[in-house]
Amino acid sequence: MAIVESILDIPIQDPPEEDFCSTDLTWTKFHTSEREDDVALIPYERVDAFIIGECSNVECPTRFHIERGRKRSLGSLKEYKNDEYLEYRLYWCSFGPENYGEGGGVLPSRRYRLNTRNRAARPQSMRGCTCHFVVKRLDAIGPGAKKIPYICNEIQQQTMSMIYLGIPEENVLEKHIEGIQRYCSSNAKVNSLASQYVHKLGMIIKRSTHELDLDDQASIRMWVERNKKSIFFYQDTSEEDPFILGIQTEWQLQQMIRFGLRSLIAADSTFGIKRLKYPLCTLLVFDSRQHALPVAWVITRSFAKSDVSKWMKALFDRARSVEPGWKVSGFLIDDAAAETDPIRDIFCCPVLFSLWRVRRSWLRNIVKKCNNIEVQREIFKRLGEIVYSIWSGVDTRIALDELAKDFVDQTAFMEYFKASWVPKIEMWLSTIGTLPLASQEASGAIEAYHVKLKAKLFDDSHLGALQRVDWLVHKLTTELHSSYWLDRYADESDSFQNVKEEYIASTSWHRALQIPDSAITLNDQNRLFAKVLSQKDSNLARLVWNPGSEFAFCDCSWSMQGNLCKHVIKVNMICKSHHGYQPSMSFQSYKEILINLWKKPMDDSVSLDLSIAWTHQMLDQIQKLVELTSSNDIGSVVNNLPLKWFSKKGRTYVGKPSSALPLPSSSKGMKTAVVSKKNRKRKRLSRLR
Repeated sequence: MAIVESILDIPIQDPPEEDFCSTDLTWTKFHTSEREDDVALIPYERVDAFIIGECSNVECPTRFHIERGRKRSLGSLKEYKNDEYLEYRLYWCSFGPENYGEGGGVLPSRRYRLNTRNRAARPQSMRGCTCHFVVKRLDAIGPGAKKIPYICNEIQQQTMSMIYLGIPEENVLEKHIEGIQRYCSSNAKVNSLASQYVHKLGMIIKRSTHELDLDDQASIRMWVERNKKSIFFYQDTSEEDPFILGIQTEWQLQQMIRFGLRSLIAADSTFGIKRLKYPLCTLLVFDSRQHALPVAWVITRSFAKSDVSKWMKALFDRARSVEPGWKVSGFLIDDAAAETDPIRDIFCCPVLFSLWRVRRSWLRNIVKKCNNIEVQREIFKRLGEIVYSIWSGVDTRIALDELAKDFVDQTAFMEYFKASWVPKIEMWLSTIGTLPLASQEASGAIEAYHVKLKAKLFDDSHLGALQRVDWLVHKLTTELHSSYWLDRYADESDSFQNVKEEYIASTSWHRALQIPDSAITLNDQNRLFAKVLSQKDSNLARLVWNPGSEFAFCDCSWSMQGNLCKHVIKVNMICKSHHGYQPSMSFQSYKEILINLWKKPMDDSVSLDLSIAWTHQMLDQIQKLVELTSSNDIGSVVNNLPLKWFSKKGRTYVGKPSSALPLPSSSKGMKTAVVSKKNRKRKRLSRLR
């Protein structure tokens, strides 16, 4: 162990784990004229994380109490050394195994007794485990304070993300030094400490493993004990209950509250149902660019209503504990068999259905099992017509029989379709016809996440680990989490330009927006196909058959893999403004909802008045939303909104100031809670200073 005589020669350590213990730190012998101690320097705000880590040792969990403590007010010492403290605390293990006395006898473990004066529980002295440590909050106004680089959570997360994504160490170090230069000047000492930090962090990440125990179930239990802050629900396997693990980091919670508030949440459900030990369900929000951002992962094999309700309620309550007024406007599902009652009961919002999963499954298998491209596009078109027939009253059974007769020679695909889809197609069509349908933009964003997740998890080098839950958890919380964190950071800070550009172009919708309208040629004579001219090679054009439909077929490589490609999206955008093309299924669904709402009152009654009022209110909100989205002057649109939020004399109001009524107590409580939280945070910071 290295021996130093100045506290300034000891580097600050900030382990990447949320909670850490003594084994995660490098200790230094600190020698003075009075004593010699094993010392490590950490940021003061991470003391609680260290104590939690020490208490959470799987082999011998314990608890520490403050045996002694002393404080000094700032400025009370006129002269001081660089290791003088503002706060001193001696932590001692409150429990533990037997303690051997001076004569070799065994002393009993610590027990609590009640103090008769203040009834406070205090452990007896000289009993139990002798494990202890001292925490000193150093006087940060000394002359050496500026020599130690400050590493905030943002810099640490940025460095970790780059390492997890395999970026070379020299590039990571360059960005790391740029980050700490925002807080202190750069010199040889700072650069040396930064280099040591990046190298050590890289070694920790490189040596980290998902296998905390050879037994997968035991390994997951250990991971859960060490990462409690990143878990919103955990239920271990038992005879009565199935395994459920709900993961959400603090950053994901922030994004869910930020982008999910009065917006949409979507589910990419049942990922890896055939290849993973337990299927994975991802909850997504749509960020500022309408890209799908993972904000929670649920690993379980159970889709029973009671089990879904458990983890959904835990997730919703977690968001409400941070933002009491948090709510969503809609929840997108992609599985017709999904339980919708828990969503309506807990999130109290409408449920929408996304077609991306069924479309992708059909197209992938058509391309895989049918060799002729003309047959491929015709089968895909016929399947689309069956789905569209839910609004035309066509008998599904007759349409399926005709499909089987017309393509009887396509044995491989028809056997797959009869086995996998015919038994449940009535359920899927019923769901499609009952629930509002999500747009192509939302479906494309969910599919883009699904494709990225598949590429991250189903790498050939990891195939042997697919049946371990600890491996899945490790991949999600390291590589995938880091990838999305860096994407958002690059976009919002306008840094890492290559990362930002890839992130922006990661969905087919955004790629379609880059295609000019002039590159599209519609065959208006019979509307069978459309041509999309390549922007890179003017001699190359893509053919999109069945234009205007969600089941349009493109001959590009991305579409032939089963994906919703940019050419199909762009052609469908153009078809909306031309007569004779069928509307999108999401618009058709929306139209049917309005028609049904209008048809409900059959007589000239108050019900008709309510129906008209609801319809006009909905249309007015949609119109304002369209204006807000397309306007260059958002302020003018906001000022013209019929309802306004404002505060007056500490109260929150809605409406015009002259005639506004105060909001219910729940809304005012939401505002007060946020303010109180900030006030508490401000007071706490002032105390720390």
